Amino acid sequence: MARSYSGRDTGIAIALMLLACALVAATTLIAKMLGSGSGTDALHPLQVSAGRFVFALAALLPLTAWLRPPLSGGNWRNHILRVLFGWAGITCLFAASSVMRLADATAISFLNPIVAMMLSIPLLGERVGAWRWAAAAIAFAGAAILSEPGTDAFQPIALVALTAAFFMGSEAILIKKLADTEPPLRILFINNLIGACLAATAASFVWRMPTPDQWVLLAVLGVTMVTVQAIFIQAMRRGEASFVMPFFYTTLIFAGLYDYLVFDERPTAAGMVGAVLIVAGALTIAWRERIQRRRWTARGKKAAG
Repeated sequence: MARSYSGRDTGIAIALMLLACALVAATTLIAKMLGSGSGTDALHPLQVSAGRFVFALAALLPLTAWLRPPLSGGNWRNHILRVLFGWAGITCLFAASSVMRLADATAISFLNPIVAMMLSIPLLGERVGAWRWAAAAIAFAGAAILSEPGTDAFQPIALVALTAAFFMGSEAILIKKLADTEPPLRILFINNLIGACLAATAASFVWRMPTPDQWVLLAVLGVTMVTVQAIFIQAMRRGEASFVMPFFYTTLIFAGLYDYLVFDERPTAAGMVGAVLIVAGALTIAWRERIQRRRWTARGKKAAG
């Protein structure tokens, strides 16, 4: 039987999701400040992603020591692949954000559910209908408009943001596989443990001693990422996912606001049109998945009856 949610729970879920969105955009802002220099020497994206994982792990250690989730067993192959894709995705996103407008880089990264949908066909054996293929085409058209190829405004770094979307979409497939069989805290801890080792090793090849201010920003980045994940889980527990998830796209609004307040950058017409198309495509896919789940539920009840 599907769980029912009260109006109060739904309101809290929306508020939590909006808070998570503000913090997600803030992590991209911090990455841009670190990667662009902002008054001092810029840090390499590999160093920024290392800070994200190392300080996130440090924040998780006390909670893990207290709750002691089982760490043995599990599908370590999927864990390692998930970390590889996640680390590559976040590093590419941080690299793109250091050059592009935050809202533009964020919008392109929102192609990741489209990528996940496409990968679900060979990897999960899922069937994708005409509606979702059309939504994918709309979203990719939005990415093309946003990046303005063939014009003086085109930024090759947009291809890095697109690469981030592909890595994150691949990660989403692996998260889905892991979430079906393993507890959330174990997934979170293993992700940050392996990620910290991988990211720190990669960063050692481009290491430059951060300034005290940069150390603070790196710590804030890591702790904020863990906080976002915790808030996101609470939002999902208090509201129906298909209702709450669309609010995640308000991250674009926060990213645009931070860009304006901190860097005095305004969105372009192409950027706004492209972002709208990307979000429209992603929301259409979410809508079709909701309909599909309802059909499966109805068939299951009919078979059980």
